[in-house]
Amino acid sequence: HLAQYPWLPAAAVLAAVVNNFAASYIQVLIGRGFDLLNAPDWTSRSLFLLALTVFFSAAMQALFGLARNSSFEFMAQRVERDGRDELYASLLGKSQTFHNRQRIGDIMARATNDVRTLNVMFSPGLMLITDSLVGLVVPIILIYRITPQLLLVPIIFIALFVITIRGYARQLAPVSEGLRESFGVMNAGLAETVNGIEVVKGSAQERHEGQKFIENASTYRDYAVREGEIQARYLPMLVFSVCWGLAFFHAMLLWQAGALTLGQVVSYVGLFGFLRFPTFVSVFSFQLAQLGLASARRILELINAESDLDENERGTSRPISGKVQFRNVSFGYDTGAQGGTEAREQPNDGSPPPPPTAAPPRILNDLTFTINPGETVAIVGQTGSGKSTLTRLINRIFDADSGQVLVDGIDVRDWNLESLRSQISTIEQDVFLFSRTIAENIAFGAPGATQADIEHAAREAQAHDFIMSFDKGYETEAGERGVALSGGQRQRIAIARAFLTNPRILILDDSTSAIDSATEDRIQQAMYRISQQRTTFLITHRLSQIRWADRILVLKAGEIVDQGTHEELLEKSADYQRIFARYE
Repeated sequence: HLAQYPWLPAAAVLAAVVNNFAASYIQVLIGRGFDLLNAPDWTSRSLFLLALTVFFSAAMQALFGLARNSSFEFMAQRVERDGRDELYASLLGKSQTFHNRQRIGDIMARATNDVRTLNVMFSPGLMLITDSLVGLVVPIILIYRITPQLLLVPIIFIALFVITIRGYARQLAPVSEGLRESFGVMNAGLAETVNGIEVVKGSAQERHEGQKFIENASTYRDYAVREGEIQARYLPMLVFSVCWGLAFFHAMLLWQAGALTLGQVVSYVGLFGFLRFPTFVSVFSFQLAQLGLASARRILELINAESDLDENERGTSRPISGKVQFRNVSFGYDTGAQGGTEAREQPNDGSPPPPPTAAPPRILNDLTFTINPGETVAIVGQTGSGKSTLTRLINRIFDADSGQVLVDGIDVRDWNLESLRSQISTIEQDVFLFSRTIAENIAFGAPGATQADIEHAAREAQAHDFIMSFDKGYETEAGERGVALSGGQRQRIAIARAFLTNPRILILDDSTSAIDSATEDRIQQAMYRISQQRTTFLITHRLSQIRWADRILVLKAGEIVDQGTHEELLEKSADYQRIFARYE
């Protein structure tokens, strides 16, 4: 990201160099002032010109100090913004398999706290490091210009400083990494508890969850204490104090020998004193740098994580007619990532790879069937038979481990992912609504929809009346995850959203489970009308919906054991008869 703004680092370094030269040169001028006053023929004009030069140097120091700070601040803000944008775009592009394996709290910690730490790493972290490096070099150059004899102690100090700072950074790095990791764990645990607070209270587990949080917070505290202990044993400041005394002693010896004037001694001691700032701030700057690097590694772990989800931007992109085919399709959640091709870590030390583990049971096994455009298909089966999983292979929430899923005769992997998903709508039992207005939630899949379009879709979904009963109507906030609405209201909002997007393939996964019978009858009429124009998959326990399906697929342990109409299956399928009897 920094490479996008090459002029910012260049401007920052240039400003830091001029700033430090201006500040350090003031010490040289002060030394000349001492020599001027010791001269028998000094004049007020000479002293005034010298004072004016000091003022000019101080003004240059302030001006270029402002330029340095501004450059680093611009750098920090832009890197933070670009890093956050890249992380967010990366998360949106990851597969469902990837997200299923993540803890939301840890992702939030990386997307907020870690990204913010990148900002702090650049400003003031990198700014202080750059200023420190320049602040070490510039005084030594000016000391050399006084006399090379004075370089003995500064060189000794630089050598000892490099040795001690490397040891400090080596000790600090794993602690900084642990600090960021423990914060992520603590934040993830907190997010899970807050999101599941109803379960926690219902199970009387407040004490247990509180103890878990205390343990996570204690781990974070221990890392913070360890970091403080390392900082307390910061040796470079002790090295500087000793060397500063030696520098003064060495300068006085040279003055006594007549190799230096008194003003040069004053300039030298003043210039050596300038080395105190880079020595002192390095304890903070290296801490910020280590925290920033640890945060950068955590962010890159998410960005670079393999999800094997190919969006196939050059793939087929055209209107869908609605034909769906499964050819010998098998799938298991734990057999790999997207498409079952997730990369597994291999040892790089020459040792043989670990033996393969036993393959977990598949959710779907060798499914083969064809659904024609405009056909309504009900999928029935026992809990865990793979009904919802089957539909998630159509819009590539997951990819099949083997076999092919085709839409309009084209493998779903060969479709442009955005084109494919934009023409498929899914309404599930567990409806997710965003913390936005009801109108925005209905129009989520159709951002160009007008208010009239939104209200028409709401009427079709039998949602208009209850929406208008709110004081703000369609501008009512749904609350986080739709908590301001009942389960039935959330489902009707989701149905309205599907109506508005006008999909070519509609997947209804127990979408009316939280709606009363009277409302469901009215919704079913609208759903029946809309389903006549598109391919529809029904996953439901409502017999009224199963009956009006053109075809019914009976799933058992991930396999299609029978298919046909309601009447045909009642006559020939024992599995369907058992399911139908249970639903009745």
